[in-house]
Amino acid sequence: MKIWGRGSSTNVRKVLWCAEELGLQYEHVPAGGAFGVVSTPEFRALNPNGLVPCLQDGSLVLWESNAIVRYLSRQYGSGGFAAADVRTWAVADKWMDWASLSFAVPFRDLFWNMVRRTPETRDETAMLRGQEQCAGLMKVADEALAQRPWLSGKTLGIGDIPLGCIAYAWFNMPIERPDLPALESWYDRLSQRETYRKAVMTELT
Repeated sequence: MKIWGRGSSTNVRKVLWCAEELGLQYEHVPAGGAFGVVSTPEFRALNPNGLVPCLQDGSLVLWESNAIVRYLSRQYGSGGFAAADVRTWAVADKWMDWASLSFAVPFRDLFWNMVRRTPETRDETAMLRGQEQCAGLMKVADEALAQRPWLSGKTLGIGDIPLGCIAYAWFNMPIERPDLPALESWYDRLSQRETYRKAVMTELT
């Protein structure tokens, strides 16, 4: 198994973290950003979009981070990573897409301006708008986590993966954050997991 992508990418972190939680043996191939690779004919033969992450599992090639997480969980997972009950899986699946889609634009506006741009080149309006919108979305997650320990249900699972990767940046950027005790407790539990520290808690770039 090979996982292609730079470890600082939120989407790549999803796949690496999932693989670590499942105890999989894999080769991580840095690609994208400063590593290049994604424009080569060899990589484009795997993913014609030229984006990461990309998974090779034997003869199977997949791209799109959520699709990869779902595949790995169904193929190799158990418990919250392979819920047999359709409704339990659907609830976790909902949180996957919510974090990846609803968060996409406001998180990009906040993260890119706060982390990837210099103070002189920041779009302050977009950054503050993104921060406010992300705060509102985090309140939605906080309300859910006040009712159960994990977004996936009783145990950690696929529903926690995308927001968990976003939450690392959220809690480590120098920004003001609302008081969200359930979310903070959930993040503390994630931070205690060796799998999360290895795959997610790397340098923000």
